[in-house]
Amino acid sequence: MKNQIIAQFKKVFGKEPEFITRAPGRIEFIGNHTDYNGGTVLGASIDRGLWVAIARRADKQRRFFSGITGSVVTLPSGVPTKQKGRASWTNYPLGVIAALPHFGLKMPEGFDYLAMSDLPTGAGMSSSAAIELSSALAFLAITGQSAKVDRETLAKIGKHAENNFVGVPCGILDQGVSSFGKKDHLVFIDCKGPKFATVKLPAGVHFWVFNTHTKHALVDGFYAARNRECMEAAKALGVALLVDVTPAALEKAAKAGKISGDALKRARHVIEEIARVGDTQKALAKGDLVAVGKLLTASHRSSQHQFENSTAELNTLVDLLEATPHVYGTRLTGGGFGGAVMAMTDEAFGEKQVAKVVTAYEKKFHATPDVIHCQTGDGATVV
Repeated sequence: MKNQIIAQFKKVFGKEPEFITRAPGRIEFIGNHTDYNGGTVLGASIDRGLWVAIARRADKQRRFFSGITGSVVTLPSGVPTKQKGRASWTNYPLGVIAALPHFGLKMPEGFDYLAMSDLPTGAGMSSSAAIELSSALAFLAITGQSAKVDRETLAKIGKHAENNFVGVPCGILDQGVSSFGKKDHLVFIDCKGPKFATVKLPAGVHFWVFNTHTKHALVDGFYAARNRECMEAAKALGVALLVDVTPAALEKAAKAGKISGDALKRARHVIEEIARVGDTQKALAKGDLVAVGKLLTASHRSSQHQFENSTAELNTLVDLLEATPHVYGTRLTGGGFGGAVMAMTDEAFGEKQVAKVVTAYEKKFHATPDVIHCQTGDGATVV
């Protein structure tokens, strides 16, 4: 990929890049919508990601090229403004530029910038966090500020860009996993801190991602609506964040009539999901992948019925995979409202099982999901 990026950079800009950076996509292992509620989450950085190549310019123009759009967007230096239409993809790197002063860092001025990815977009694998972190590393490199930023700050810069410039009220899950990722490990995040750690993944685990290509546009309001509902639920329960409520305390409040309807369902999902993350850690420590798998599937059913961020396509895939041999567990991965399902399998799961699942899905929806076999990978880095 590196040689391909250098060749493309020379083709577009007529020179070689000064720096190349890469940040991985991620699989949300378990902890759905727990992050902005102050809870805990487990994620896996994967062996696919987004690459940025960059070189400084003397004329203070910022030129952006994407391997997806195939065109150059030219913008002036200074404080970035939000873009629309075909240039809207630049809001991710522009958001990073706008975030830098908030962390005591200077913004880059003129540069040529190229982004290329082997990560599918809209598949719940957080291509947005990958471009934010790879962009941040690139901008820090050309301004000589790399040594000033540790992995936690890098994640926070990406989150700031997403929250305040792109406009998605996400927590730090995506950026934290992409930043702290480690091959053969999961990333554990206590989002209230935030605190980060890596958790060894037992041998023999494989990840398969089934991308439905159904709508997965978090900016369009679904994600924001769930965020708002969770904050309203926390207020009804008398806490700042849902992480401060136990499952028992929630049921007591529900019986007392303090919370009901959608607010109760959203709170129940988040509070029980935080408990599932803790149970998953314990099962992983014992190497009990059967128990882990059951928790993953329980997480999806809660997303389906309590948080209501699943879809018919995702539910069908989970139903099919749950009934398939060699699958430990399966759930939607990412924000939901479309996107992808992740299956954790043993090494005997392969193309034969995939074909059966895909055929049954095609029969029902007259569409074919993309299937991606993923391995864990390392976190964001200058290549």
